[in-house]
Amino acid sequence: MKYSSTIYSSVKQGILRSIYIKTQVMKTIATLIFVLFIGVYAQAQNATVEVKVDVVEMTVVTESSFETIPLESATEVARLYKRINTRVNKELTFSTKANRAKMV
Repeated sequence: MKYSSTIYSSVKQGILRSIYIKTQVMKTIATLIFVLFIGVYAQAQNATVEVKVDVVEMTVVTESSFETIPLESATEVARLYKRINTRVNKELTFSTKANRAKMV
C-alpha cells in the first residue's frame, strides 16, 4: 500500500506539473495572439482625412537693398597657451586656509 501511494503521489505531481506547463504555454500563445490582433487592427484603421489649406498669395520682390558695414581694423592681443583650458585649470586649483594642513 505504501508503494502505491508514493506512485500515485508522483503521478499526481507529474500531472500537476504538466497542467502548469500547459497553462503557461497557453498564456503565452494567447498573449501573442492578442498583441498581433491589436497590431493588425491598428494598421487596418483608415485615417485619411482631407485637409483644407487656405491659399495665401505673396508678391515677388524684385529689388533688394544691401547695407554696407564698415570693417574696423582694431588690433587685439590674444593669449595663447600650450594646453587647452589652462586658465580654467588654474582658476579651479585655488587654495584657501581651509585647504592647508593643520598641526595637532
